[in-house]
Amino acid sequence: MNRDMIVEAHGLNHWFGTGEARKQALFNINLALPRGSLTVLMGPSGSGKTTVLTLLGCLRAVQDGSVQLMGQELCGATEAELTALRWRLGFIFQSHNLHESLTALQNVMMGVQVRTGVKDDLTRRAAARALSLVGLSDRVDYLSANLSGGQKQRVAVARALVGNPAMVLADEPTAALDKDSAAEVVDLLKRLGAERGTTTLLVTHDNRILDRADRILTLEDGRIVASKVSTGDDLDETLE
Repeated sequence: MNRDMIVEAHGLNHWFGTGEARKQALFNINLALPRGSLTVLMGPSGSGKTTVLTLLGCLRAVQDGSVQLMGQELCGATEAELTALRWRLGFIFQSHNLHESLTALQNVMMGVQVRTGVKDDLTRRAAARALSLVGLSDRVDYLSANLSGGQKQRVAVARALVGNPAMVLADEPTAALDKDSAAEVVDLLKRLGAERGTTTLLVTHDNRILDRADRILTLEDGRIVASKVSTGDDLDETLE
């Protein structure tokens, strides 16, 4: 595996169902995600975007082909191995899934506690640092119910980042946000790539954020049909 890449997939195929109901969802997916990059995965509903995300995020078992994540092969990996890798990733979803009755700090602390089971001052300090990183140091004691939509999504980003993950997988994280809030969330993820080497794979239909991507991959009917790589202000298009 190329050490500059956090993920490399070759010949990835995936099916759902069994017997006569078995249907192929992904066809010969080949991709590589450089460390510190922000890659956008686009495509119509049902094209396989979330399937790719869940396979690379160790949320589903790889059935066929090769996927190497942080140097470890996922095809044939045990559940224990997948779980250990999953703890090294961060996840952000369209619905921020915050507990409205908890403060921003408490919501982020849960991200540490779920991983470690530890509840102490170190957990509190780690959560406070993550909130500071996303620009919410003045909102740590606010109940989630009293935060704006953009602030709630930034709390969700902080929760994903509190364990300093090697990669963040985000599924439609800007869909419910206004243009400015969406830009803030994506700019933050891009800045983390530059400053901390955090890699982001972002599934979206949101055309407003495409100019911030290092690469745009387009899926149609389970196949990558286009790859656009940033070369500054423009994107050069190539086929996978």
